[in-house]
Amino acid sequence: MSEFPEFTVRVDQNPHLPVGGREMHAIVSVAARSSGTGTGSGAKAAEVIIIDTSGSMSYRGKMAAAKRAARAAVNVLRDGVQFAVIAGANRPRMIYPQGERLVEANETARRSAVNAIGRLEAAGGTAIGSWLRLADRLFTGYDDAVRHAILLTDGKNQHESAAELDAALRACTGHFLCDARGVGTDWDVAELRKITSALLGGFLDVPDPADLEADFLAMTRAAMSKEVADVVLRVWTPQQARLRFVKQMVPAVEDLTGRRVESGTQTGDYPLGAWGEESREYHMCVEVQPGDVGRQMRAAWVKLIADDRVLASGNVLAEWTDDEALSTRINGRVAHHTGQSELAEAIQEGLEARREGDEDTATARLGRAVVLAREVGNEQISGLLAKVVDVVDPVRGTVRLKRDVSKADEMSLDTRSVRTVRTRQDDDAGNRAGG
Repeated sequence: MSEFPEFTVRVDQNPHLPVGGREMHAIVSVAARSSGTGTGSGAKAAEVIIIDTSGSMSYRGKMAAAKRAARAAVNVLRDGVQFAVIAGANRPRMIYPQGERLVEANETARRSAVNAIGRLEAAGGTAIGSWLRLADRLFTGYDDAVRHAILLTDGKNQHESAAELDAALRACTGHFLCDARGVGTDWDVAELRKITSALLGGFLDVPDPADLEADFLAMTRAAMSKEVADVVLRVWTPQQARLRFVKQMVPAVEDLTGRRVESGTQTGDYPLGAWGEESREYHMCVEVQPGDVGRQMRAAWVKLIADDRVLASGNVLAEWTDDEALSTRINGRVAHHTGQSELAEAIQEGLEARREGDEDTATARLGRAVVLAREVGNEQISGLLAKVVDVVDPVRGTVRLKRDVSKADEMSLDTRSVRTVRTRQDDDAGNRAGG
């Protein structure tokens, strides 16, 4: 294994609590700087590309676009990476290589895989859980590698039950990361969100099949840049304290609270997946026992761990004060991320109400989303909201639901609701002291 990236942790918070105060919020910013060239070329890696080849892929140029995208992904796999290509239908099948195994990428293997992809044809149904189980079997024995899958689908998981998909996700969780793309407008946003959430990946909508190739290139290059496979955030809290939640906020909102694995006395681990040169931000809330005025304490101690090594650490502090000016000051980064979390919820709740015909709730929640998007400076979401509602007053959140909204626009808003923007002070944030 290559040297790990250089990790740093910064904690942003207002440590002052009022008399009797219990709830401490903090933003933990984690950055990793590549140990070498930034290509991740020293890290072992395993890549599985899963292409939906169900019958519906034969329409609107989706199959041809998927082949181009898969070939492009194969061609940027670096030498030495173990890889395979799977076709997904009612049952998955190996496209390359033959037999359930991974092969080492080199010029000959890439050429053979590209040729095999060119022979793909669309037929059959969609049973995504079985596709993921095959990928899981292929990754067996590669525990020391960065294990990553790309999943492309154009439809709903119609040919296996929800329970079967859930069971497959439980079986695969923690074994590999999976990024997904939904092409066209017949797939289910909630379904892909559930899959990629369980497998610590991201997903996006690709309404136009012509955009798939660039998307696959970006996903594969990002996977190739990872340098350490399994990083966890270990959080210690004092006795009688309770960690209420841990949420990833950048690059996307993802609630990690339910993924806690107890790792010792008063410590729990939260999986963060694979890392290369990148930065992410996490919002945590700790409930502590109130202390006397002037008392200071460590409310939480956070560490980044990989292969039993501590890569970086930081402290969340608490201090009780009777100075109202100090205790009521809201940290800017905490406020920003609280707004982004509420924005994602407002959009998803508003769209769900709209689908169910509850126009009053849809109008109220999407109106609130308009206000929040403006407050946190998320211009992309503001633009997507404007395709779903007519904005009468962006400050008060007065909106009217549009009557004719394309399915693609609605799915884009739903899909991208969790994708966040950094705070405006991030440019100079690096100059502040870390934890």
